[in-house]
Amino acid sequence: MSRSVPGTMLVALALSGAIGPFATDTYLPALPLIVDEFEVSASTAQLTLTAFMVALAVGQLVIGPLSDRLGRRGLLIAGSVGTMVAAVACASAPSIWVLVLARVAQGFFGAAGIVLGKAIVVDVGRGPGVAKAFATLMAIQSVAPVIAPLFGGAVVPFGGWRGVFWLLAALSAVTLVGVIAAVPESLPVADRRAGGLRSTLADMRAVASYGPFAARVTAFVFTFGVLFAYISASPFVYQDMVGLSPSAYAVAFTVNALGILVSSLAGARLVGRFAPEKLLLTGMTGMVSAIVYLVVVVALSPAGTLNLAPVTVGFVLLTLSVGLAMPNAAALSMQATRGRSGSGSALLGAGQFGLAALVSPLTGLAGPNSAVPMLLVMGTCAAIVLVAVRGVFSLPLRAT
Repeated sequence: MSRSVPGTMLVALALSGAIGPFATDTYLPALPLIVDEFEVSASTAQLTLTAFMVALAVGQLVIGPLSDRLGRRGLLIAGSVGTMVAAVACASAPSIWVLVLARVAQGFFGAAGIVLGKAIVVDVGRGPGVAKAFATLMAIQSVAPVIAPLFGGAVVPFGGWRGVFWLLAALSAVTLVGVIAAVPESLPVADRRAGGLRSTLADMRAVASYGPFAARVTAFVFTFGVLFAYISASPFVYQDMVGLSPSAYAVAFTVNALGILVSSLAGARLVGRFAPEKLLLTGMTGMVSAIVYLVVVVALSPAGTLNLAPVTVGFVLLTLSVGLAMPNAAALSMQATRGRSGSGSALLGAGQFGLAALVSPLTGLAGPNSAVPMLLVMGTCAAIVLVAVRGVFSLPLRAT
């Protein structure tokens, strides 16, 4: 049986989940201004990003399981309010440490939209409708990191770095209105979990140790690892090895990012015709092919240099494949958590951002003029995905 998620609800959930990625990238053009105003080092200013990412992961681990007990809507509204208030605190911060603390709050509350959006989709949708909803969610949310630096670059000349956070506060207010208007409670009281912290930990352990969920979530997390290896290394590949200017790199990055948007939208239309497992397998095959192609391109190029066209072809194939694989891996993972979707969503998101934090420094181990670490990280993640996808097909889904 298939049951789709209402369109207005899906848009509201997508916007709520996009606040986190948007808040990550929007203020990056303003980091030098933060350094100058507070007279701190660049590494100290970058703590505002690190603190945000850690809080984003921790927030999902807390809010997801909690929603299995208290319901989704109230926590989603609280997350939107908290994100808005935290953005105001960031914009008004009198010191760098107040700004860091405000960013911690912004990341923690911003996690609500990411973790609860997936859980609500599983509560409301059924069968192929869940996979279609996840593809649509990813299509909408993938726009956020693409346009965020453009918004930040437009605001900074007029409003400075504080103007960026006032913009984030306004967007959070819009998201809050959308959640209140379009997202009803999706988890009836009769279906909620009982118990305290011990029960919560038991639920997360039960979900994590359930074979079908473990295989599916591993496929999702390490597919994201391939994508984040590209995101982390792409500035060096395009600017130091290909020779693009920062503005030309922004254009190239946007073109590649549109691959995720296009394949996610296409995947949403294909779910009704093909099983999510088949679409995941297709995306994985394309991803592995893209990595092999990039290995050949790098091997045949002079050390430290690459040509624009072949690199872009490889990256576009990679993002197209990831955009097809990730929504279906997420949908399959969440379908293996019936009754504990908040805990499952928390594990999904925490694994995703935890691996991202690990992948980012690894891609630069050989310096800005080598793509080898990026390819090694991609290849390792892809190999793990291959094993995980084999588990997806070999482990039948049963009631949890």
